[in-house]
Amino acid sequence: MLTFFIAQFLLLMQFLWKYIDELVGKGLDFSVIAELMLYASATLVPMALPLAVLLSSIMTFGNLAENNELMAIKSAGINLFRIMLPLIMFSIIVSYGAFLFSNHVMPYTNLKMGTLLYDVRKQKPEISIKEGVFSDALEGYVIKVASKNKNTSMLYNLMIYNHTEKNGNRKVTIADSATMKLTSDNKYIILTMYHGTSYDEILEKNKSRNKKKYPHQLTTFTRQRILIDMSGLGFKRTDENLFKHNYQMLNLSQLETAIDSLNKNYDKRKSVFITNLETRNLFKKLNYSQSDSNWFEKDNNKLEHLNIDSLFNNLSLREKHMVFENAKSYIRNSQSYVSSIAGEFSGKQKWIRRHEIEWHRKFTLAFACLLLFFIGAPLGAIIRKGGLGMPVVISVLFFVIYYVITISGEKAAKVGNLSVWFGMWLSAMILFPLGIFLTYKAATDSVILNIDTYLKPIKKLFEVGKKAKKKIKEKRTSEHKKNNT
Repeated sequence: MLTFFIAQFLLLMQFLWKYIDELVGKGLDFSVIAELMLYASATLVPMALPLAVLLSSIMTFGNLAENNELMAIKSAGINLFRIMLPLIMFSIIVSYGAFLFSNHVMPYTNLKMGTLLYDVRKQKPEISIKEGVFSDALEGYVIKVASKNKNTSMLYNLMIYNHTEKNGNRKVTIADSATMKLTSDNKYIILTMYHGTSYDEILEKNKSRNKKKYPHQLTTFTRQRILIDMSGLGFKRTDENLFKHNYQMLNLSQLETAIDSLNKNYDKRKSVFITNLETRNLFKKLNYSQSDSNWFEKDNNKLEHLNIDSLFNNLSLREKHMVFENAKSYIRNSQSYVSSIAGEFSGKQKWIRRHEIEWHRKFTLAFACLLLFFIGAPLGAIIRKGGLGMPVVISVLFFVIYYVITISGEKAAKVGNLSVWFGMWLSAMILFPLGIFLTYKAATDSVILNIDTYLKPIKKLFEVGKKAKKKIKEKRTSEHKKNNT
């Protein structure tokens, strides 16, 4: 539980840094932010849970090995597999729980979070008018302020373009100073302007372009108030039904149904494409008269026995040229038709692969918990270090390797470079033999992380070389003495 919440907290901080620009400056209630954080925490479980299993298993067996407790248990005749058995059962339970969570909870939280995040992104920022910059913070108005008094909230040298009628910059107001005040129900803003002028280019109706006079209206005022509606700037919830058919919002049975429907639709569209290509582009239908049609029905084998080359050679040069031009036209049409349909088919295949990837993800999360336990437990027994020092470093290293392989396989599956099942299970196929190897080494008390283990063969090689050199030197010395004698 400790390592899970540590991993969850770190991943949640990463989520905040990623979406901080979407949350700040929009006047969101604390309840909305807290709800978004709750759903985000649930969506981060697929990353936090395997990391927690890996770290906790390294810490547990590292503590047992560091305190010589594993040695004491083994000396009593109990092997490592028997020691790991209770935790293996616990890891299986955790893996099954991860599968249930991924199949039942994740679609719901993905739907809630996706909808809420869409609403947050759509939410307009709070009204913040900067000095010397045109601002469209107020809906329907563009405002520029030369300077502001922070103590009195007075705006100076104000310029406002009124776009409420959506007819361009026809209405412009310039004022020496102004104040802005929000009503008690937060639905309206009262903008009070002092000592200014309003310019309005009146749009004439039912006038031809050449007969328009373009009248201009100018109004001066000492004090003028504008009531701006703020109801459209409030936080609004989007209907969740708009997102519920996305592949991330579906469970296993719904994904299987969706994949089956998409495959049938793809096959049907492919069959229609092939039929259209053959009948309209590749093989043109012959135009027969009624008598010709009856002749063809009586003996449809006559067309097959026709000698196309002899028919073509009997044509005149002009007719041959027309035949080639028609053939080139048919080819261009076919190429254009195939190119236009290729993008559609590619999109359909990509969408099918996305659903299949999500289907496999339900199982890879559960298997990852069990897989990383069989890596973490023997590693803890081998390194013989507990606590949050060395275990954290090693667990992060292995988790990064697992995560990089998983993401690489998933991306390759998305673009179609690898089959979906192979890409999604690539990390398991690579790390599973490593888990077996580490478990075997831990069970046989191998010190695979001891540097002397790997330097020993090199040292032996150097010693063999020294002995060979010594023998050669002694042999030369003896031969030299013998020659002198």
